[in-house]
Amino acid sequence: MQKRKLGRQGLEVSALGLGCMGMSEFYGQGDEAESIATIHRAIDLGITFLDTADMYGPFVNEVLVGKAIRDHRDQVMLATKFGNERGEKGEFLGIRGDADYVRRACDASLQRLGVDHIDLYYQHRVDPKVPIEETVGAMAELVKAGKVRFLGLSEAGVETIRRAHQVHPISVLQTEYSLWSRDAEAQILPTVRELGIGYVAYSPLGRGFLTGQIKRIEDLAEGDYRRNSPRFQGENFRRNLDLVAEVERMAQEKGCAPAQLALAWVLAQGEDIVPIPGSKRRRTLEENIGAVDVRLTAEDLARIDRILPPGAAAGERYPAPQMQALNR
Repeated sequence: MQKRKLGRQGLEVSALGLGCMGMSEFYGQGDEAESIATIHRAIDLGITFLDTADMYGPFVNEVLVGKAIRDHRDQVMLATKFGNERGEKGEFLGIRGDADYVRRACDASLQRLGVDHIDLYYQHRVDPKVPIEETVGAMAELVKAGKVRFLGLSEAGVETIRRAHQVHPISVLQTEYSLWSRDAEAQILPTVRELGIGYVAYSPLGRGFLTGQIKRIEDLAEGDYRRNSPRFQGENFRRNLDLVAEVERMAQEKGCAPAQLALAWVLAQGEDIVPIPGSKRRRTLEENIGAVDVRLTAEDLARIDRILPPGAAAGERYPAPQMQALNR
């Protein structure tokens, strides 16, 4: 497994990471034993970068990841997030970025994960009620205290990124990025590259759509979050299926799986980009890892740009209320 450097502060991770969210929530029923086996298999195959958050579950995803890495702590770069506050019953309580909350959230994550430090600590969503200088100032205190090594932001806007970076170096920005979510190319990617900030792409498989495994809404379990996603509904769903058919056709020509083609495209966008596809089964993990061996020529990349230019996907990334929390 190749390594990639994220930011200028010394963070180095595997070229492909593992998103752990779906092991606990949002994408149907989880299986803890299989999830832990998947994390162990990822480590065996050279994946060093694991992504979780306090809100996943809520809370239980950090516990699961902590259990899985208990005997492997020195082999992984562990990333988690704060900022989307949830109650014990799973209710969403809002976005928090005040300094006291940052400190309490970090201590709670350390306890659930069972570790003495977090390698990469993100603000999951920007709190519009709190100056970013206060939030990142509190995060910087965590670095000084040895509780956190590197800082990140998720779905932050350009001006917020610049202001945050002045308070303390930001090593990573994480946003959604894939063949059907290319919004970051307009302003976000140029900004982080100017500032020397690494980029982590979440949902690089379009929440599973780009794998070609979802042909009907009924293919998603009852209660699956994606049933409420605009891109998985009505006419949007049908139009997006047409795009995936083009990906499938090209993947067949290349002799790889559609998921591998989609991930190879993200990897080809720059050495400062690391995709973190979610897997909760060893089978899909192993398929995804095959993406690092898929080579896309200049002609391949040009063809993909014709098939899936920025804005090609039908529908917004999230339902309207969640869209308001992006790019702040």
